[in-house]
Amino acid sequence: MTLPLVGLPVLVALNLSAVSAEAAHPFLATDGSGGKVALVSVAGKVEWEYKCEEPQDCWITPDGNYFFSFKTGVVEKLSDGRTLWDYNAPEGSFVCSCQPLPNGHYLVMENGPCRLIEINNMGNVLNEFRLTPPPPSVEIRDQFRGVRRTADGHFLVCRKGEHEVEELDATGKSIRRIAVVGDVHMALRLPDGHLLLALGDAHRIQELDENLKLVWELGEKDVPGYPLQCVTGFQRLPNGNTIVCNSSGDESPGKQPQVIEVTRDKKVVWEVADHAKFETINQIQLVDVPETSCREKS
Repeated sequence: MTLPLVGLPVLVALNLSAVSAEAAHPFLATDGSGGKVALVSVAGKVEWEYKCEEPQDCWITPDGNYFFSFKTGVVEKLSDGRTLWDYNAPEGSFVCSCQPLPNGHYLVMENGPCRLIEINNMGNVLNEFRLTPPPPSVEIRDQFRGVRRTADGHFLVCRKGEHEVEELDATGKSIRRIAVVGDVHMALRLPDGHLLLALGDAHRIQELDENLKLVWELGEKDVPGYPLQCVTGFQRLPNGNTIVCNSSGDESPGKQPQVIEVTRDKKVVWEVADHAKFETINQIQLVDVPETSCREKS
């Protein structure tokens, strides 16, 4: 299925601010509430925009393409707007996460069927892992959220509605379930073995060591003037800074930056705030600092 493309380029000024010009970043982001994926230049211009229903996860692939999930599937777009390939999930699914893998395949999480699948760029399902369904009280869209394959071939699955992160081994067998505070949106194993968590309505992001001991946290009121609302996504940078997606949800729309970059000692060096253009920013991928988890060796 190919979705409509909004004309190129789209030039809209964003309200970006930074301590210095060098601190600003071009980025790709999903706006789940606004129903679009957008590429934004370092100068704050929306250079490319694509309309789709409830996009969640996004990547810039090693080839420079844009790969992202939305409610009914995933798609990989070329920078000129053409569709390279797409995949449609079974009817009734809510696709909440995706990840390009080092072997050239793609990881997709389908709420509803409660299955994690590995597909190729023909949309063929190569591997399927059936997950234990959450309780019936958990709505389909809240069953799962971010899923990442780790460098050792395991999977970290965010059980959003159950406030847990489940780790699966390479065969899909459940190893452990880690209770967390808040409706967890993203979990990532860092190169040092630590676990970074976006904790949604708990208004915080946490870093845990191998023994699940808290070693760093950015809480709701840790930075004056930058209250955290619903923390939905992040990117940890090589310099130790963290990009945080601060979705307002229904709590205080239009009242705080949607993205901030914070140092280890909790100083804000960059922010994005454009409530006229973006309703939410659920996930982000910097253009100038690529995410490395899809480039790790299998």
